[in-house]
Amino acid sequence: MSELDPNEWPRPKLFTRVLSWLINPGGAPSPRKLRAGVAGKTVLITGASFGIGEACAHLLASAGARVLLVARTQEKLDEIVTEIRKHGGSAEVYAADLMDMNAVAALEKQLLATHGTIDILVNNAGKSIRRSVELSYDRFHDFERTIGVNYLGPVRLILALLPVMRQRRSGQIINISTIGVRALPGPRWGAYQASKTAFDVWFRSMGIESCGDGVATTSIYMPLVYTRMSAPTPSIRSLPGMYPEEAAGLVARAIVRRPKRIAPWWLFGGEILSLLFRRPLEWAAGYYFRRSKDSPSAMGSHTEKTPRGDQP
Repeated sequence: MSELDPNEWPRPKLFTRVLSWLINPGGAPSPRKLRAGVAGKTVLITGASFGIGEACAHLLASAGARVLLVARTQEKLDEIVTEIRKHGGSAEVYAADLMDMNAVAALEKQLLATHGTIDILVNNAGKSIRRSVELSYDRFHDFERTIGVNYLGPVRLILALLPVMRQRRSGQIINISTIGVRALPGPRWGAYQASKTAFDVWFRSMGIESCGDGVATTSIYMPLVYTRMSAPTPSIRSLPGMYPEEAAGLVARAIVRRPKRIAPWWLFGGEILSLLFRRPLEWAAGYYFRRSKDSPSAMGSHTEKTPRGDQP
């Protein structure tokens, strides 16, 4: 594994792919149903430069949606838009960092002034950090970055776009969450789990208030997704997961069916077991922590910037 590009995934073995098929959610709609659900609609996708966001951009644009792509990397967004337009799709770029509240404020104004309203928002941007507390003593900025991208930035963006949706009594907001928010806290994942859980709770609360005004909300609790953001963690490279295109299929399913949540079939049972066997599971997590080490990327320099733009 050490010879691989830290931002690239090895090809999963056949057994891993079969296991992935068995335990991960599916049910992507047919192209006909997806086109009926998105054709002519304006879809805003955050974290659109790589991984899940990029896959969603291509899939929804091919179905006739007008996709608005938000991410930090202008050059990469331009490449995606060029590819989409080459195939007859409609796409626009809005380079912004959701961690920067001034940038989010400017993005809000630009979107509302240009488009008036957004039909569907896919909240996909995310920052993942796997680092022990011992290595975090002088890295408070990790927590500021994580909470900014995973919680504060998306909240601010939704607060700007939601009033128009409620006034028009139509719209949908899809949150790309993680199974981690419904699991016991894991060692080294505290900053990531805390920020994602904070947004998940707020998002579900907001959804209860907005559903009566015609605004649908869907939480997608993603399992492991093979992306450049999750690749730097060696310990999960051999685990079953999904490709970004498969994850984009779940977003398409959310748009067509508009469910409140999408999750692996086993997740609810796992939550029950985690409550019943909390103490032995916490002991096992502690044992694993003592027997394992932080990844090389986690032990990097203080100026290190971990990849983000989508999430596992």
